[in-house]
Amino acid sequence: MSQVSSPIFSPFTSLGRKSIGSLSFAFSLRSPAATPSPLSLRFPISPSSPPPFTRLRLTSLRTMASHIVGYPRMGPKRELKFALESFWDGKSSAEDLQKVSKDLRSSIWKQMAEAGIKYIPSNTFSYYDQVLDTTAMIGAVPPRYGWKGGEIGFDVYFSMARGNASVPAMEMTKWFDTNYHYIVPELGPDVKFSYASHKAVDEYKEAKALGVDTVPVLVGPVSYLLLSKPAKGVDKNFSLLSLLDKIIPVYKQVVSDLKSAGATWIQFDEPKLVMDLEAHELKAFTLAYSELETSLFGLNVLIETYFADVPAEAYSVLTSLKGITGFGFDLVRGAKTIDLIKGGFPSGKYLFAGVVDGRNIWANDLAASLEVLHSIEGIVGKDKLVVSSSCSLLHTAVDLVNETKLDKEIKSWLAFAAQKVLEVNALAKELSGHKDQPFFSANATALASRKSSPRVTNQSVQIAAAALKGSDRRRPTTVSARLAAQQKKLNLPSLPTTTIGSFPQTMDLRRVRREYKAKKISEDDYVKAIKEEINKVVKIQEELDIDVLVHGEPERNDMVEYFGEQLSGFAFTANGWVQSYGSRCVKPPIIYGDVSRPKAMTVFWSSTAQSMTKRPMKGMLTGPVTILNWSFVRNDQPRHETCYQIALAIKDEVEDLEKAGINVIQIDEAALREGLPLRKLEHAFYLDWAVHSFRITNCGVQDTTQIHTHMCYSNFNDIILSIINMDADVITIENSRSDEKLLSVFREGVKYGAGIGPGVYDIHSPRIPSTEEIADRVRKMLAVLESHVLWVNPDCGLKTRKYDEVKPALSNMVAAAKLLRAELANAK
Repeated sequence: MSQVSSPIFSPFTSLGRKSIGSLSFAFSLRSPAATPSPLSLRFPISPSSPPPFTRLRLTSLRTMASHIVGYPRMGPKRELKFALESFWDGKSSAEDLQKVSKDLRSSIWKQMAEAGIKYIPSNTFSYYDQVLDTTAMIGAVPPRYGWKGGEIGFDVYFSMARGNASVPAMEMTKWFDTNYHYIVPELGPDVKFSYASHKAVDEYKEAKALGVDTVPVLVGPVSYLLLSKPAKGVDKNFSLLSLLDKIIPVYKQVVSDLKSAGATWIQFDEPKLVMDLEAHELKAFTLAYSELETSLFGLNVLIETYFADVPAEAYSVLTSLKGITGFGFDLVRGAKTIDLIKGGFPSGKYLFAGVVDGRNIWANDLAASLEVLHSIEGIVGKDKLVVSSSCSLLHTAVDLVNETKLDKEIKSWLAFAAQKVLEVNALAKELSGHKDQPFFSANATALASRKSSPRVTNQSVQIAAAALKGSDRRRPTTVSARLAAQQKKLNLPSLPTTTIGSFPQTMDLRRVRREYKAKKISEDDYVKAIKEEINKVVKIQEELDIDVLVHGEPERNDMVEYFGEQLSGFAFTANGWVQSYGSRCVKPPIIYGDVSRPKAMTVFWSSTAQSMTKRPMKGMLTGPVTILNWSFVRNDQPRHETCYQIALAIKDEVEDLEKAGINVIQIDEAALREGLPLRKLEHAFYLDWAVHSFRITNCGVQDTTQIHTHMCYSNFNDIILSIINMDADVITIENSRSDEKLLSVFREGVKYGAGIGPGVYDIHSPRIPSTEEIADRVRKMLAVLESHVLWVNPDCGLKTRKYDEVKPALSNMVAAAKLLRAELANAK
């Protein structure tokens, strides 16, 4: 189905029930007195209490000073995901996708308005990523996508995000310290910027037509440039901020259009202000907003920051900017900013106080938040204080109303995005003298229940984890000695090939897991089906002549959820999905209590797979830091204490795999880098306990047991010494999509003596690389790495790909490895 002429945003469509394939959902634009719609906002309280939501909807007017930074896009049951994938597969039209998207936006705006939120965001919806939307807005399309000007459509937009048959996608990396990924802009001195996507204005108009006056949100110009990278062929030292005077004219056009459309507020997200910035970078904010000042005249302008404290120097620069009406701060992860506010806040300006956590799912401590608000109320002025979420609610699940099977006690402790909207508004109401006492009482009851619940604490686990503090657990021998012992046992060729773990999860495979979970098939039938799938995956790898095999993980739904389901202290949702990138969603487990391993988790399946082949079979585990960083973590004890508990549980599993005859064990730490604090002063402490947690998992195995780890989609160069200190025998790491940035650290002289497999092709794109393309990548690796430590593997797991993509890509990968083995042999 053609994608060429479809604009990113469609003209207005009629309201009602929309469907796409099997996707169908309803929404309602009804009066506040009506019953909640399927996407309605609810708050979890005891069954005997009337829901405070009903009262809020009946009484709230949009006069309370409340604000939401952003809202999840996927929909409460991943409606956007299914619409996107249907469109990408050619099963539905661009118009179908646009209709589903419009229905989601409409429902979200109306529900926030009915809940009483005054400052409702627009342009936070995205078909893929908000930074990519900005790239489209300013026309910064890399030349390889063949864009000739005009309004950017789906063809170019999705090619930048996902690649196509002829060109690769743009780089994707982590959004600050979250599990969300953004598409990295590629810029250089020759980029011609132009106003190429009117999405921000169109969405504002769309909301206005529904009777909702929104605050259009734009990624700020300075953060956008600082989040970019020099394009391929551009000097790596090129100053991205030198492009500021070239993109500001486009921003002026967007602002002018928004004013003409009737916007009274506009929000610029400038999250880079929480980072350690140099003087010239801070100066760029002053230059940018001074240049925009005339265009912004007549508008109320909010600059929003989030994810950490704003450093003192940045705070001074920010609050001195001209033409700015209000400033937004994350007062959950950036509590130190409160001291700066108390030390001085510009008179007459609005403070958007982010006191409701947008990064976690725990019910807000309303009394504690009120204490914070009251402490700054006198400084800012009651009429200038706005209650806000700490950041976009994009990073939390959508709505607790869909969790019909979640344990009632645990559910009472939680608040998803829909509930956080109500928390924000309830706090704003209290500040205005209209406290909803039943709402506050229900909140206090839930907090007291969580604090006193016996299911939260396991004394033996606490003692074992406490004993790790101050210790230094690691394997007693050097990596070079271990690699020699392992090679004698494994007898691998030079440039050994492997994959990262997962193989394609077909519809049939998902159906088997779903039916087993629903008890529609017996355990015997389930085990038989999974064994058949493992056998198929093993045979495919043997036919491809891959050296170290994986079992494909057919029994696993998610690399974190699978383990959490078998560990104590975890709870799980049915629809607690969070966007990771594009249409990819994850369902983070909830760590509510102390963690331990009641029994072996993976030994049966790994042993079964090893029995099917004579080649080494990797045991596949998720590491403690990744389980921590990809879960919603309890906030009643330090994160490192929870991580040590998980590390001890994984250690038990590693040692059981070794006893079962598994000689290669991979402990993925895909999320180690993303947990790195945003401020450099906090790096050392985090890396110390994170790296130690990994070493704890495998400190007791024999020299002949080869320990692998894997990391993906982050900038690793600044933590390479910590990666070396993890003391893994082999690390596989993302490399291909980031223009092989990883290799630069080895060119600069860092010595790495363990095995290493920088990814040779991007698995997040459907594109199939040729043998020669992969061989060229490996040759670049051989220029900076010794052949005896180099492995050949994809960037990441193959779960999201199809077999007709995976087989030819892996075949070309193995062929490239064999070609280079021959070249190395001939060179000798």
